[in-house]
Amino acid sequence: MSKKKDALLTEYAGDISEKFSETPDMKFLNKVVAGLGPAIYNRDASFVSGSDASELETVRTNFLIKKLGLDDGPHLMHAIKEVIREYGTSERNKHRAVVYYILARRFKKEDAYK
Repeated sequence: MSKKKDALLTEYAGDISEKFSETPDMKFLNKVVAGLGPAIYNRDASFVSGSDASELETVRTNFLIKKLGLDDGPHLMHAIKEVIREYGTSERNKHRAVVYYILARRFKKEDAYK
């Protein structure tokens, strides 16, 4: 594993602990990061802008519906906005890996990363 990836994993784990008061499951976090591939190293792709409606729609469509296989409905956007709120308004850009990790855990869809 690269030093840069290790540093990012440490940062993500810190956000999960601090912002969501959860002890991160590092094995699962590694799977989420692997699923994102090289996007974690791209500044624009590695973050979710909580104030950008089109970005939140992308999370809903591409992650919750396509990746996790959830049925569409208003509960999906509500869950995304809740995670964004919990992440904190002071954090302008939220790490995509953390947002995806929290959403997958909340919907109990860790098995999507087998």
